[in-house]
Amino acid sequence: MDKKELRKQIITERDRLTDEEIAAKSATIAEKLFNLPAFERAEAIMYFVSFGSEVDTRPMVEETIRSGKIALAPKAVPQSRELIPSRILDWESDLMPGYYNIPEPRAGALRPYTPEQIDLLIVPGVAFDLKGNRLGYGGGYYDRFFSLLKPGTPLVALVFDLQIVPAVPIEEWDRRVDCIITDQRLIEVRPL
Repeated sequence: MDKKELRKQIITERDRLTDEEIAAKSATIAEKLFNLPAFERAEAIMYFVSFGSEVDTRPMVEETIRSGKIALAPKAVPQSRELIPSRILDWESDLMPGYYNIPEPRAGALRPYTPEQIDLLIVPGVAFDLKGNRLGYGGGYYDRFFSLLKPGTPLVALVFDLQIVPAVPIEEWDRRVDCIITDQRLIEVRPL
């Protein structure tokens, strides 16, 4: 199955989840994330801002802020396909619909950080395999962003178990994630 077909199939399956299922499964995933040694060590954590039927990252961002850690969210720059990490102090007032209607930091709330300041990156994706290979949404934003991080920055994917597939089609430039957290399991590709 090619990337386009796999993307469509997994998103269709994920879209069948009810709001209640998404909330319950996301809470289970959050608990596993917060117990991860890499999370406990991290000071600055960049999250993807969830939309549609993705794992709900809002409660995680809000808990991260409450705990005194730095929560960052990306602002997309469509012209260059770049991501600008920005500190989030309040979900409601800092974010607004942006590129593809995905919530992102609004202009007046942009508090840029450099990729090198990130201690842990929470990565979005459509499908993953047990080796940590990732199928994204096809924009290439995160693929470009990974190379800007300081060496060894952990990449953690938060997905529903239905998004784990036997094999993800990969290209030579694709980077694996280090850990995948689902509602049913913790898949450590490399110890964190």
